[in-house]
Amino acid sequence: MDIRAISPALLVEQLADRIAAFPREAWVRVALDGAPPAEPWRLARALIDPLRLRGRAALQVSARDYLRPASLRLEFGRTDPDVFYDEWLDAKGLIREVLGPLEPGGSGKVLPALWDAERDRASRREYTTLAPGGVLLLDGALLLGRGLPFDFTAHFWLSPAALARRTAPDDAWTLPAYDRYESEADPLNIADIVVRMDDPRHPALVERF
Repeated sequence: MDIRAISPALLVEQLADRIAAFPREAWVRVALDGAPPAEPWRLARALIDPLRLRGRAALQVSARDYLRPASLRLEFGRTDPDVFYDEWLDAKGLIREVLGPLEPGGSGKVLPALWDAERDRASRREYTTLAPGGVLLLDGALLLGRGLPFDFTAHFWLSPAALARRTAPDDAWTLPAYDRYESEADPLNIADIVVRMDDPRHPALVERF
């Protein structure tokens, strides 16, 4: 494995180039996967304008808007890392409302948010129709290895020490879930591109051999 420094601006341009290279007749479903300190939502937002300049409409959806209701997420307590890993994300909802409609022959109608986790109630967002050739940017944590249908995946990786250091103290209980993710889902090897994000201001591309 080789690690090569890259500026944040050049990283965005290279990702936009990779995504825009997909055939223009079909939608492109992109996973921007990383723990909160890696700030995958920021990368998703930064990609929207560069993709539009390349002739691709882009829609950002955040996995945090597809969490299951608190009665299901917190059934076995608020700080269980295994439940956090297995049960918090509404993967079926993502397939039904976001990824499935962008399959070939799909409707293109995407629901940007399903559940408001802070208020613990259904979101009031309306459906958005993504034109053929458009790009869906799904940002969030623990997205890979779940059977979610993506066309391109980017994993924003932090070393265990950096992840522990940069995770908020109130969220330290989630760290075992990320250890499990690395060993079970193996995002370093299954993602199309891996970027080290120990410090998001100084990313580095991970070259695998």
